[in-house]
Amino acid sequence: MEVLVIIFDLNLSFVSHLILKMAQEFAGKWDFESSDNFDEYLKAVGVGLITRKVAANLKPQIVIKVDGDHWRLESNSTFKNIVIEFDLGKEFEETTGDGRKVMSTFTLEGGKLHQVQKATKSGEKDSTFDRYLEGGKLVIDMEADGVKAKRVYTRAA
Repeated sequence: MEVLVIIFDLNLSFVSHLILKMAQEFAGKWDFESSDNFDEYLKAVGVGLITRKVAANLKPQIVIKVDGDHWRLESNSTFKNIVIEFDLGKEFEETTGDGRKVMSTFTLEGGKLHQVQKATKSGEKDSTFDRYLEGGKLVIDMEADGVKAKRVYTRAA
C-alpha cells in the first residue's frame, strides 16, 4: 500500500510540474499579428458598431504573468488597457473590454488555456476562448453564438 501511495504522489508531482511548465510557456509579452472574423464575433456578443470599429483598428500587446495557479492577463493598447487576474478553476466576475459583466472560469486543458464567459444578463451571449501556442505564436480562438474568430500574436522581442 505504501508503494502505491509513493507512486501516486510522484505522479501528482510530475503532473503538477508539467502543468507549471506549460503555464510558464504562455508567460511573456505578445505583439498583435493578425485577426480573422473578429468584427463578426464582436457583433455576435452584442458589441456596438462604434466600439467594434475602434476594436478592429487596435493592435494590442498581450502580457501574461503566471504564479502557480494565479494568472494575470493584460491587453494593452493606445485606446484602453484591460487587466484580468484569476486563479485556475475558480469562477470570478469579469468586466469585458466593452463593459459587459460576465462570469469567467479559466482552466488548462490539453495544452490550451480555456476560458468560459457566462453572460449575466438576459439576451447576452456566452463566449469561449482557447489560448494556445502554435509555431511559436500565441493563438486565441473565440466563439459566441456559433460565430468563430481568431487572433494571432508573436512573442515580443
